[in-house]
Amino acid sequence: MSEQIICSDVALGYEDGIVTEGLNFTVSSGDYLCILGENGSGKSTLIKALLGLKPQISGEIKWGKDFSARDIGYLPQQTPVQRDFPASVQEIVISGCISKLGFRPFYSKKEKELAMEKMVQLKVDDIKNRCYRELSGGQQQRVLLARALCAANKMLLLDEPVTGLDPIAQTDLYEHIYKLNQKGITIVMVSHDISSAVKYASHILHISKKQLFFGTKEDYVNSKAGQRFLENEVAFNE
Repeated sequence: MSEQIICSDVALGYEDGIVTEGLNFTVSSGDYLCILGENGSGKSTLIKALLGLKPQISGEIKWGKDFSARDIGYLPQQTPVQRDFPASVQEIVISGCISKLGFRPFYSKKEKELAMEKMVQLKVDDIKNRCYRELSGGQQQRVLLARALCAANKMLLLDEPVTGLDPIAQTDLYEHIYKLNQKGITIVMVSHDISSAVKYASHILHISKKQLFFGTKEDYVNSKAGQRFLENEVAFNE
């Protein structure tokens, strides 16, 4: 598997200080990496840095050969305003092709076919003419996944994609994401849901003020950081 992102001794933060540091990890093609950590540990900041939207304080974030930010589809956390967006499912999905338009004012036949292909893949083609804001939370997230896949088809960066969804919708979305990964799309996902991370991910990155763990999920479950985090989740849910 080829390396797509290489992080070497990266520190992230803002003007008032460092949020997390000592980040050393790689993401290879076909990986399913879950980024875990407490609130405020820098998970969303790391996603922005991987996208090139925020510079690191120190260290290096490098793209692998034949890979760039253009190969990444991004699904950010939704805001209430975004959930109420008055456009059709089809319009939302095909908007993922905007970067391909250049100076053209209209989408090409190829781009329309791509949008339909992704709607079929995420099983939202039967609601393509419905208004996005009328959909359930789970349907909206699948629409946004289809849109992200129109933008890029090598890697998806997902920032807590199941937030606000009921348990059935969460499981449905996780299964769709897992199937995409099985078809060769690299997944990098920020999550608070450690049980699902352990179930679906191939690799875990656990961060706090520094990197606590990076490796396979099997090694994570047996690590001190993993056992402590799993115990805390069990205690919280009891």
